[in-house]
Amino acid sequence: MSKELLTALDVLEKEKGVKREIVIEALENALVSAYKRNYGQAQNVEVEFDDKKGDIHVYAVKDVVNEVFDSRLEVSLDDALQLNKAYEIGDQIRFEVTPKDFGRIAAQTAKQVIMQRVREEEHNVIYNEYIKYENEIVTGEVERRDNRYIYVNLGKVEAVLSRKDQIEGEEYKSHDKIKVYIYKVENGSKGPQVYVSRSHPDLLRRLFEQEVPEIYNGEVEIVSIAREAGDRAKVAVRATIDNIDPVGTCVGPRGERVQHIVNELKGENMDIVQWDEDPAKFIANALNPAEVLEVRFDEENDHNCTVVVPDNQLSLAIGKRGQNVRLAARLTGYKIDIKSQSDADAEDEVQAAEIENQVEQAQVEETQEQIDESTEE
Repeated sequence: MSKELLTALDVLEKEKGVKREIVIEALENALVSAYKRNYGQAQNVEVEFDDKKGDIHVYAVKDVVNEVFDSRLEVSLDDALQLNKAYEIGDQIRFEVTPKDFGRIAAQTAKQVIMQRVREEEHNVIYNEYIKYENEIVTGEVERRDNRYIYVNLGKVEAVLSRKDQIEGEEYKSHDKIKVYIYKVENGSKGPQVYVSRSHPDLLRRLFEQEVPEIYNGEVEIVSIAREAGDRAKVAVRATIDNIDPVGTCVGPRGERVQHIVNELKGENMDIVQWDEDPAKFIANALNPAEVLEVRFDEENDHNCTVVVPDNQLSLAIGKRGQNVRLAARLTGYKIDIKSQSDADAEDEVQAAEIENQVEQAQVEETQEQIDESTEE
């Protein structure tokens, strides 16, 4: 067994990169537990592995004391001095207690430790490889599914695609090749776990980087993304250099660039909008394709606003089931209330009338005060 163990340690170090010192330390700790478990000993035990010969020795470690209360843990000074005249109170002495049949237990334990270290190292290799792809797009193959996940083969690991990370209405069949976004990589007790998504907003960001060289090289920047996966998305872009149209650049000649992304996402509609440092202009752009007449900001909360649109544009601005205004709000970070021009005008008239009444009332009160003062004089 000793020769086989030494050979296994050499192979493990050369082929798997696991240092033999680490395995030996783990083996010695495991053998301590195995000894106590199999021989019912509560004593303080050390296991020593000879990495030259492969021999294993078990030692009971005892403290030198004046009076022995527990012979499993202590040895008297008198007995210690018979072994060596240099021992003193407080010293520790190791007594070999290696059982005759301990080799069988040691072999089983060594096998378990080595297999565990191999698994751990394989897990570490996979984790270190895929952590580099966190926040990136990769192509995988759909393998199988259960009630919780779609399992996607990425090569050395099987990633999981949860329901919330799937595109609603999209079908995933075995052996389908799909692009997924790796948003989290964990190295748990059961090995590396890779979480991927088809609905994550940053999947869209990476797809644009792949299709639009100007985004990849920084000439055009994606400022924000609002997405309802599989249905519609809004992407706000701006140019970082002069004389470049960020929207046109992303759309591409005859819409080819954005169409490639739409096709990859199975028909998800894309609104590419111009970012503007003026919040009013940015909000108006974000509500595309609706026409915006005015953006009014709340004086009490500068992240609330009311957007006025022509009467015939009201439903377009709000969108089906409120989607257009909802996405625009998420894209800009503003709470947006949409009003038609006629409703806004009516409210303005009511407010104007209220202000006029308040002015008239103030004038009446001022006149009355003047009359009262004259009467008193």
